Amino acid sequence: MIVLALVLTAAGYVLASLGGRSSSLPANLVPFLLIIGGLLGGAHIAVRRLAPQADALLLPVAALLNGLGYVFIARLDKNLAGLQALWTALGVGAFIATLLFVRRTRDLERFRYTFALLGIGLLLLPLMPVIGRNINGARLWVRVAGITFQPGEMAKITLCIFFASYLVEKRELLSVFTRHVGPLSVPEVRHLGPLVLAWGVSLVIMIAEREIGSSALFFALFVSMLWLATDRNVYLGLGGLLFAAGSIFSYKSFAHVQERVHIWHNPWPVFSGSGYQIVQALFAFAAGGLFGVGLSRGNPGRIPAVATDFIFAAVGEELGLFGAAAIILAFLLIVGTGMRIAMRAEAPFDKMLAAGLTTIIGIQSFIIIGGVSRLVPLTGVTLPFVSYGGSSLISNYVLLALLLRISDEEAGHRQTARLADEGLRAA
Repeated sequence: MIVLALVLTAAGYVLASLGGRSSSLPANLVPFLLIIGGLLGGAHIAVRRLAPQADALLLPVAALLNGLGYVFIARLDKNLAGLQALWTALGVGAFIATLLFVRRTRDLERFRYTFALLGIGLLLLPLMPVIGRNINGARLWVRVAGITFQPGEMAKITLCIFFASYLVEKRELLSVFTRHVGPLSVPEVRHLGPLVLAWGVSLVIMIAEREIGSSALFFALFVSMLWLATDRNVYLGLGGLLFAAGSIFSYKSFAHVQERVHIWHNPWPVFSGSGYQIVQALFAFAAGGLFGVGLSRGNPGRIPAVATDFIFAAVGEELGLFGAAAIILAFLLIVGTGMRIAMRAEAPFDKMLAAGLTTIIGIQSFIIIGGVSRLVPLTGVTLPFVSYGGSSLISNYVLLALLLRISDEEAGHRQTARLADEGLRAA
């Protein structure tokens, strides 16, 4: 499957070159194949050596998404292509390092409050007066030593580790409902503290950093993990009510939220202004039709920030509905595989962590794909593994490595139990 991902990436790179103005094979095709093959081969060898029993599907699918994303970025912006190649190499390095140093995911459970403080610190880091940067109206970036990165990408992993550890410890307490409101059983008010705290932090992110997507992602992550830990539907209802209250408050209080909603509802009156980006994306989807216009034969460059927030629109134009559906299917495979790993995990912490990490991928993909296609209001999150962005790429490779580590541990436990059972039968 790794070889198949490499072949599809190379084929896309060649087709993008042939569809361009030069209509010739790229001069750097051989170095490109060697670099991509070396990165994917190194990641595959690391998995075989460090997590030999891990699920075999996750890495090839992520590699395919990363490779196709690079093809589109190289086709859209040659300058960004070189940077994305560097970030891919660093992401694969982070992937290997995570597998090397995290030999037991349950060791992470002991540092829950360290991860909590680290996550909160990373979320608030862009608000620092000297290093924080405001880009495109959102204050999500930090610039240190000439390097600009988005610390919230790593914060989602550290907070997921904390949520998993905390909810495993408190799940019995959070599952006991002693109060009744009509026919419904509800938790004690004091037990709602974590939910309200997560809601408050998400509002702070949205208000201070002016970003809806990251705020929604973190709150949805906590509510989803809380529901998975307790199996109580009331938490989904309460989370939905808090989300609705926060949305209404933000809409009435902040002009940038009102603008996002108005553009989502009807971008045509402001086609030449604030609605230009989403309208051009809709034109791109329409031009793509079922099969697309072909790699490098479309005009996705008309869409502002197409290599980051709107790369899915470029896919829709040049690969059509079938190509866009293939990208969605790849994310469904990752989410389905991650949830299968969570279901099979024996340790409660591993189960919660795998479910949380998978939820991050699923929710983030839904938010950005839904925003680009006007299903939900547009936000500034990236499409995992596909969009340009170093912080996103590195954090997602770390996330992938943690899922593979959990999968390897779960397979090892099952194999040990099977051998023990066979030994007892033989005896």
